[in-house]
Amino acid sequence: MQLRFATNLPIEQYIQREAWRGVELDQCPLHPEGGCKIARHGTYSRKFPDGAKIARWYCRKGCTTFSKLPDCLSSRLPGTLIEVETVINQIESASSQEAAADNIRLDISLPSVLRWMRRRLFPIRLTLILLIELLPSLPDNCKPNFSSFRSALGIEFVLPHLRMLASPYLDILPPPLGFGPRPKAHKSKKNHFQHKTGTDPP
Repeated sequence: MQLRFATNLPIEQYIQREAWRGVELDQCPLHPEGGCKIARHGTYSRKFPDGAKIARWYCRKGCTTFSKLPDCLSSRLPGTLIEVETVINQIESASSQEAAADNIRLDISLPSVLRWMRRRLFPIRLTLILLIELLPSLPDNCKPNFSSFRSALGIEFVLPHLRMLASPYLDILPPPLGFGPRPKAHKSKKNHFQHKTGTDPP
């Protein structure tokens, strides 16, 4: 289970200071009354950025591990929230996703770039839609895009700030901002009464 490590450290300072060493977990999320003897369970390394580690704990009674993710890092995606936001800013300012792909991930083919972009774009748009409903401090005319949120919040980078504002809802918000499940693409149900291909039966 992923939890929030509230910090304003950028990723460079987080790695340089080895900030994961000082992270504490005051109580077990599964057993706030205590008695489960939750213990530190080392760290795990992020694939990217290189050198970033995440503090981890283990509850033997609940057979569950917990990790505390710093506000600068994205959840279930490599890299930082600012990197995710930068990509989506390029998509939002381009005339189309295909046009944006011309300047993103030049090392892979166009279909692969589009899939890579949509894995970031779809959950972020869903998150912004949810936050418009969940955060009463946002203006009524706020739209689910970064330019509208930047204007409403008066900040340069939206995602790290939203991780703080939306901290009570992180367990239901999708990654890379929240710690909830990834949204599933809608699949149309097959019509069991649809005729099979081929000639009509006699």
